[in-house]
Amino acid sequence: MKTEINSNATGVKRPFKLEEIWRIRTRLEIKNNLMQLAALNLAIDSKLRSCDLLSLRVRDVATSDHIFERVQWTQKKTGTEVQFEITPRAQQTISRWIQYKSLQPSDYLFLSLRRANQPISYSYYRSIIRNWANQLGLDSDLYGTHSMRRTKATLVYARTKNIRVVQLLLGHTKIDNTI
Repeated sequence: MKTEINSNATGVKRPFKLEEIWRIRTRLEIKNNLMQLAALNLAIDSKLRSCDLLSLRVRDVATSDHIFERVQWTQKKTGTEVQFEITPRAQQTISRWIQYKSLQPSDYLFLSLRRANQPISYSYYRSIIRNWANQLGLDSDLYGTHSMRRTKATLVYARTKNIRVVQLLLGHTKIDNTI
């Protein structure tokens, strides 16, 4: 018996296009899915790898009554500190999510429903993103958690054509990694 391997299942994942992001947002807003909406907006704004995004606690992005406009974060993979802006749209959805779930400062921003005091898992986050791609009629094998990291960087590069800006946004030490 011959087994076929889908070569698209691994490798570089595509970023979402701006119109695709808006379609995802619209669907999540209609469903009032605050967790996924907050995750979408923060993932795009922060450009963090999934391990860093899922590690965020409420205190990392907010005080008791205020969502930060800028956040400093030390990346787990590289140990380098990056700064990212949280746009007003993301601030609003994060605030609504925190209030809806009555999250405390020490809670993970995206709490697991199955495991006490743990964030959602990488595999669950990946399945959310693949589901978004499916709902848009896209090949979900071409999208994954890294799609979220690459989305804003790709949009910025399309506008500026400045690879150095994208390098700084992603916190890459080598320009070759950015290219």
